[in-house]
Amino acid sequence: MPEGDSVYRLRERLDAATRGARVSDGELRSGHDAGTSLAGRTIESYATHGKHLLTRFDDGSTLHTHLRMQGSWTITRAGRSLPSTAREKARVRLRLDDGREVWGLDLPVVELVPTAREHDVIGHLGPDPLREDWDAAEAMRRLSARGDRPFVAALLDQTRIAGLGNLWVNELAFLRGIHPFAPIGTTDIDALVALAARCLRISATVPGMYQVTTGDRRKGSSHWVAGRAGRPCLRCGTRVRVRDEVANDPEQRRTWWCPRCQSIPGGADVGTPE
Repeated sequence: MPEGDSVYRLRERLDAATRGARVSDGELRSGHDAGTSLAGRTIESYATHGKHLLTRFDDGSTLHTHLRMQGSWTITRAGRSLPSTAREKARVRLRLDDGREVWGLDLPVVELVPTAREHDVIGHLGPDPLREDWDAAEAMRRLSARGDRPFVAALLDQTRIAGLGNLWVNELAFLRGIHPFAPIGTTDIDALVALAARCLRISATVPGMYQVTTGDRRKGSSHWVAGRAGRPCLRCGTRVRVRDEVANDPEQRRTWWCPRCQSIPGGADVGTPE
């Protein structure tokens, strides 16, 4: 599932390729604004907040989109077209003056809002470490307000801190040495927020370090626990355990941990090693 660093990198690619480009033809194909023409607008800038992408136009409007599990963006060269199977999933189409086309595919969230009202669609989100207005103190305050919440639940709550998805939450639990289902208040939240911000920024901006948490970019060695069910912990050799977060979860989120490096105080470890 795309996380805040994924969307930030997407923003950088779209910005480099299309900022300042004029839309000669195009439209929205889903959501309440389906059928709205985007022709005549110029792409002024892009911004992100957590996992949300904001495309700002020169007429004072903003296209708000979210990838969730399945969404993606692609750009086709002038004279080239998408395969018919991909075109069927198009939710946004922007034909630029130079003939290129920008496609938003299978996006579950597509809406056009006044740029001055962006707060209406992202105002509920917590502070984002990848934004210039990052407020670490506010993120700590929000996480500390419910210190009894399980670690994974608290960090996945985008109203507390925005941009952390399943991979980062699991890896941060390991790095902090806390069981993923232990109360978040049992770890140093100040240190946790600082670590989360540092990890997201490195992943989003350092070449070759995208979602590498161990410092080792080799296949199978880039994560401490995520995706490593049944394999030996890279630190102590204990078999990594896994548990589905929610039964029949459409997002198929799973929680991984090392029962030795992340022991749960006073409780039995629950999960399967494979």
